[in-house]
Amino acid sequence: MRFSVNQHVNEEIKEELYKHLDDVSTDANNTYLIQVDQWRAREHNSFSVNPVFVEFYDNNNLLIDKSPNLKNSNLSLLENSKNNLFVDTKLNGIPIRQIQTPIINKNKIVGYLVVAMSLEDFEIVQILKNILLISYPLILILLYLFARFFAGRSIIPVSTIIDTSRKITKDNLKTRIPLPNNKDELFALSQTINNLLDRVENAIEREKQFTSDASHELRTPLAVIKGTMEVLIRKPRNQHEYEEKIQFCISEVDRLNHMVDQLLLLARFENQKQNIKKESIYLNAIVLDNLTRFSDKIEQKKLKVITSFNNDDYYIDSDNYLISIIFSNLISNAIKYSKNETEISIKLFNDKDSISFSVADNGIGIATNDIDKIFTSFYRSDVTNHSEIKGTGLGLSIVKRLCDLLKIEITLTSEIDKGTTFVLKFPEVNLK
Repeated sequence: MRFSVNQHVNEEIKEELYKHLDDVSTDANNTYLIQVDQWRAREHNSFSVNPVFVEFYDNNNLLIDKSPNLKNSNLSLLENSKNNLFVDTKLNGIPIRQIQTPIINKNKIVGYLVVAMSLEDFEIVQILKNILLISYPLILILLYLFARFFAGRSIIPVSTIIDTSRKITKDNLKTRIPLPNNKDELFALSQTINNLLDRVENAIEREKQFTSDASHELRTPLAVIKGTMEVLIRKPRNQHEYEEKIQFCISEVDRLNHMVDQLLLLARFENQKQNIKKESIYLNAIVLDNLTRFSDKIEQKKLKVITSFNNDDYYIDSDNYLISIIFSNLISNAIKYSKNETEISIKLFNDKDSISFSVADNGIGIATNDIDKIFTSFYRSDVTNHSEIKGTGLGLSIVKRLCDLLKIEITLTSEIDKGTTFVLKFPEVNLK
């Protein structure tokens, strides 16, 4: 601003200087004549907010004429080294800027023209500077206080999140972060953390329940084996008794091994360490292979298995090993819970744009209240009334985990003493 003001003042002074030089003429005696009437008339007729002071001097530095607004005052005539230069001086204590230029005729100085303009009105620059020097630090302080106040209020939810997070431990997973009133990014962050805590809490609860159930189920066959062995060594027995008890212990060990295998399989899928291998699977063959594997049990219970493939070959793109486990568990359960001399129906059929698989038995059925719990690990429906049916309660849990992993929709319908039907709907098919 100072540069702009100075430049503006200098331009105005130059403009006035050139105007008054036009009013000067020289004669043959190297004296110059001032057209006094013209320049004084112009001074009286022109309007100027900032008045211009003008003086004429001869070559002897004597005053010849001056503008009326100077009255009894005179501008300072400077030394020749300051000719044509802007110089800040004072007139009666008032700051002015002046310039003097020599009047030349035939390369000789015949006089001087001095033009000046008051700088009093331009002192606002200095005033503005002083104001800024005072106000700028004050504004910075006020901005700092306001920013600190609003920033402090804005980080209260962050502090709450930090304080609440410190209280959450493995033994205290019930605590949740209070949601802010404003539904902004912090609200979304708090909600996301709470959802994460819900999932962590549920996972830990499932792990605790799984560990408790697994310990109980593993302890039972071990206790049975130990009790049987203790009975055997109490007194001498004949060979038939030894063989019978040892055979019983072997069957319990086999059941224990089967349970451990299922637990490991379930844990592997729980941690999602199983890689899904996509390949073309012939479903008809998987069904027939499982029926062949369970043929002894089918004959033992005199079951009639009816397969319905509609004379079609059914293919899907999925993991052959995992699909085999699903089919094996469902068919095994249908055989296990079927009544003697009843039928089992196994179907493969097209359902709109997908393939479905169903297995239905005429067995003991599942109570309506137990249907929602049937996929829970170690849960077995109506064990008391059917203690003769052995199992671990892990088969359907594994089936459900695998179906979720492969994005297979599984549904079931059941009625007590009438039977149970499981239906699988595969998401992607490759019909051939």
